[in-house]
Amino acid sequence: MNFHQKPVTYVGEVGLKVMDLKKMKQFYQEIIGFDVISEEQNYVELGSGGKVLVKLEAVEGVTPKQGRYAGLYHFAILLPTREDLGKILVHLHQQGIQLGSSDHLVSEALYLSDPEGNGIEIYRDREPEQWNWSNDEVSMTVDPINAQGLVEAAQSSSEPWKRMPETTVMGHIHLHVSNLVEARDFYVEALGFEVVSSLGGQALFLADQKYHHHIGMNVWNGTGIPALPEKEAGLHYYTLIMEEEKRKELGKKLQAMGTEIVEQDNYWEVKDPSGNAIRLLV
Repeated sequence: MNFHQKPVTYVGEVGLKVMDLKKMKQFYQEIIGFDVISEEQNYVELGSGGKVLVKLEAVEGVTPKQGRYAGLYHFAILLPTREDLGKILVHLHQQGIQLGSSDHLVSEALYLSDPEGNGIEIYRDREPEQWNWSNDEVSMTVDPINAQGLVEAAQSSSEPWKRMPETTVMGHIHLHVSNLVEARDFYVEALGFEVVSSLGGQALFLADQKYHHHIGMNVWNGTGIPALPEKEAGLHYYTLIMEEEKRKELGKKLQAMGTEIVEQDNYWEVKDPSGNAIRLLV
């Protein structure tokens, strides 16, 4: 099953409020390897294969993030193959980018930040048959990555790294939330995800149709933290792509819960209990 196309509900794109549009555009093109899909004076849409994955928006008067808020922990870019992950590992190393890394059993992942401090994960999945499930929870861990194996996978290719492959997608998003129980109830009861892994009372991982996670959430910034202020840089919104029938069904549930739905031409916008904006698209 492809966990990043319908009928699965999945994350499509992430919108960021930025301070320096030119510098950020350059980073996402040259370091991350995205194509510019479209741009205007105050925003740039970037992605691969014609799909927008990240939208950078210059918001007038926006300031650096100062305190501990709800919002983005990281967004995660999913590459098609291990070879691709090896190639971008070599590329990022050559660019002098500071990296973290982890083997999560279900995936191998690299971690970095953009120039304005937004967290980015770049990863590749192991085959779903290799994931271990027990009582509807998938086994995930934080093991050291086999960097040598990744580099060897990259070297086995005749092509060096050029840019993000066309089949790259937004794999998942991981959020800072203010209350884990409230967030879980909202994402499970209103948006129809299921909990597939939990880390004590610190973090939860949710998915649709048995992916290892489309949404991560944690309280590592503290419990009861406020929403990110409108004029501070960081997460503006993220999108969830779903089937039309499912969106109608979710709309009824959200209204019954008293959640405000702002209907635009091509999306409905709602906010989770921590103030993170979600755009529901079909």
